[in-house]
Order: sequence, then C-alpha cells, then structure tokens
Amino acid sequence: MTLKALIVGAGSGNSASFARILARQGAQVALAARNIEKLADLKNEIGGYAISCDVTEVDQVANLFLQTDAIMGTPDVVLYNASGFTSGPIAELDPLAVQQSLMLTGYGGFLVAQQAAKRMQSAGGGAIFFTGATASVKGFPQFAPFAMGKFALRGLTQSLARELGPLNIHVAHFIIDGSIASPGRDLNAEKPSTNIDDAMLEPDAIAETYLSVLNQHRSAWSQEVDLRPWKESF
Repeated sequence: MTLKALIVGAGSGNSASFARILARQGAQVALAARNIEKLADLKNEIGGYAISCDVTEVDQVANLFLQTDAIMGTPDVVLYNASGFTSGPIAELDPLAVQQSLMLTGYGGFLVAQQAAKRMQSAGGGAIFFTGATASVKGFPQFAPFAMGKFALRGLTQSLARELGPLNIHVAHFIIDGSIASPGRDLNAEKPSTNIDDAMLEPDAIAETYLSVLNQHRSAWSQEVDLRPWKESF
C-alpha cells in the first residue's frame, strides 16, 4: 500500500528533505504552506502536491485536510513543521506579534493534529509528528515568545501521545537542538582539516530520523527524540 504523507509548514530545509526521502520510497506527498509558490520546484521534483493554508485559521486547516482527502485520502503521517518566531526584550515586544507567533506554533499545531486525529482514528492508525527546537525545553533571554510556542507544542505532543497511542496513532516530538545547515551545504568540504565538522544539523540527517521513527514497531515507539550536533550542550 502506498504511504501517504502531509507536511505542514513545508520549506527548503528538513521538511523538504523528509518529502524527498518519502518520495524516493514511493510515497504520495502533499506540501502545505501559506506561500506555495516557494514549493513549486520541490513539488515538481517529488511529483507531489502543494496546498495553500494559514494554519492559524480553523476553516483553512479543515479545508487543507478536505483537499488532501480528495487528492490521496487520509494521510498515514502528518508532520507539523510550521513555527512562528518573534524575539526581543520583554518590554519592547509587540503583543500582537507575540500573539501571532503563539498562534502559528502552538494553536496551529493543535488544529492540524485535531484534523489528523479524527481521520486516523477512523482509519485505524497513523503518525503525527511535531518539529520542536532547543526552545522546547529551555528558554533563553529575549526569546520568550519562541519558547512559549515551542513549550506549548511539546505539551500538546505529550498529551496526544498518551491519548492516541492506544488507538494506534504514533505521536512524536523532535527537538532540533542546534542550527540547521543550508540545503546542499557541504560542511566537511568547507572545513576539511579542522575538528569542527558536523557543527550544524544536516537536513537530510534530520529526515532520516523522522523516517526511522515512522518505521518503529509499535511495541517500542519513541515519543520524543533529541537531535543535536556535538557542539550543543545538554
């Protein structure tokens, strides 16, 4: 049976790498983002689909899944990769910008998970993955909005894993603890004679981890995976 995947908040980094690795295995892949023009090359490369969606809008998220249903049916795996980023001194932050950041990172994750869970329960199983960050587990000065959103996403994951696991729906959170290298960047070639190779996370390596967790046996599911280069401290 052909695997069906929906990647929400698709871009040029780890989500694109995940789309490619799935497509190489014969999966049908739908990509969702507010601006789908940026996805044109990736969509053509993998033979996939691109759907415009603002994940902070209830009706748009519902329509995203209706379109996905029509194109390929219920997704077997949904990756929520969308994230809002707002930073600055607490006294200077724009409250509306902070609200939008929280809506995109946390509330959008809830809306997408809700639509995915409804369908996967009826289908008898599936996987819902969330992309986290260092800010999922520790806040830094002037990054309060980002940490707030990522903490919310992590809490959502933990609750859903316990609720949906017994229903054969694998829910997992991936902490991306470090900077992600630009797509196609050869870090080893740039510094071949030094000791700082692999100082950034390779998008393809992140995608391999997503795939590995997707292929886990139900008796030993991971609920959270922490990915970091050697230079990042615990």
